[in-house]
Amino acid sequence: MPSTHVAPPPGAQALTRLRARARAARRTALIALTGQIALLSCAQSLAERAATGQEAPQAVPPLAVLSLILFAGGLPVLAVTQAAWGSRERAARRRERELYAVRRETPGQPLSRLVMACGWAVTLLLGFTLPRLFEAAGWHGLASASTTAVEALSLVSVAAGVCFVTWWARDALGIAARAVRRGRPPADPWDPGRGRSARPARSAALWTGAGAAVAVLAGTRAHLWEPPAAVLCALAAATLVCGLVTDE
Repeated sequence: MPSTHVAPPPGAQALTRLRARARAARRTALIALTGQIALLSCAQSLAERAATGQEAPQAVPPLAVLSLILFAGGLPVLAVTQAAWGSRERAARRRERELYAVRRETPGQPLSRLVMACGWAVTLLLGFTLPRLFEAAGWHGLASASTTAVEALSLVSVAAGVCFVTWWARDALGIAARAVRRGRPPADPWDPGRGRSARPARSAALWTGAGAAVAVLAGTRAHLWEPPAAVLCALAAATLVCGLVTDE
């Protein structure tokens, strides 16, 4: 009896590998972003409490220096991980168009890009508060140097933000226009990625938990609430654990 199974077109397995690499890069970028915000918020909150509490002033510099190291080292990590994510996503899209002659649109893509941009904004705002920590610690030379660096970085950040908003708006409008004009393209039965959930329920729950912990830590840094120091450290650890144990 002849088989009715239709073999996938050549290159489908390569596309599956490209999509898996893109998902892995996305996970790495999200871990880097959430971890950066969580650790920086936690370190700065603890440093500020030490500066305003009854402890000796020399207790502040280690925490403030740790915040500076996290900020200065975290920015290149964020840039590299997100650039790798974008590169792998583009490679998967190019291969997809070659195989199926369809441009796959992700409705949530503009929102995810906006969320990443907000994460960058929060990280920069946290970094811009570093001079005050050094000033409170009595390290006026380092406070002055960090103020100069922050002013230069703020100018670069504003320019980058304007470029991002322009690009994001054009891309979001283009996606919406194509969706209205053509509707959703039909699924290709040979496409191994169509109709498959990009993020399992367990992973989605863990990322939601990580996002909630980051929001609490950022709110603490903004003085919206004042949880104990042990809770701050537990939230920072929970953020990292939730990101690392996801099984996307």
